[in-house]
Amino acid sequence: MEIKLPELTYSLDALSPHIGRSTLEFHYGKHHQAYVNNLIRLTNGTQYENASLEQIIKEAEGPIFNNGAQVWNHTFYFLSFSPKGASEPKEGLAEAIIKSFGSFAEFKKKFSDAAAALFGSGWVWLVKKADGSLEIIKESNAGNPLRNGLKPVLTCDVWEHAYYLDYQNRRPDYVKAFWNILDWDVISNRF
Repeated sequence: MEIKLPELTYSLDALSPHIGRSTLEFHYGKHHQAYVNNLIRLTNGTQYENASLEQIIKEAEGPIFNNGAQVWNHTFYFLSFSPKGASEPKEGLAEAIIKSFGSFAEFKKKFSDAAAALFGSGWVWLVKKADGSLEIIKESNAGNPLRNGLKPVLTCDVWEHAYYLDYQNRRPDYVKAFWNILDWDVISNRF
């Protein structure tokens, strides 16, 4: 499998003012690209040289896992955005959110609280469990729910590089803005 930086479906200015051009240039153009470059270098000549990112996440350890998971996590995150996406979940996902959390508003509150409260750096995920129910989980560092047999539906990157240029140390403000750029058509299709 070729590991490469995915093309964004929007311009670097398109998510402003919620996520600015400089943040995308830095976060996507430098951080995400560095994970891609590191993973290629680390896997060259190893059993993971032609592995999928999913296989790397499920099997690898140490730097190969960290960089592989960060490539996958960032791709999943960046491809969840659109300046004109659907503002709420569709059909099956909407029903599952209501069943699991009571309402879309309550889900947003619980997800936002988890993102604001995660200590240090990491990711907050909405995942689908084997029984079809949804759960919000927090993962430190490069943590990815695929490693635990869960299906990712949505994620929020709470590493400081995801928001510091736009929001400095105000993570809750970044999380609030995050909801304005989600494309629920894309996210609903993942469910």
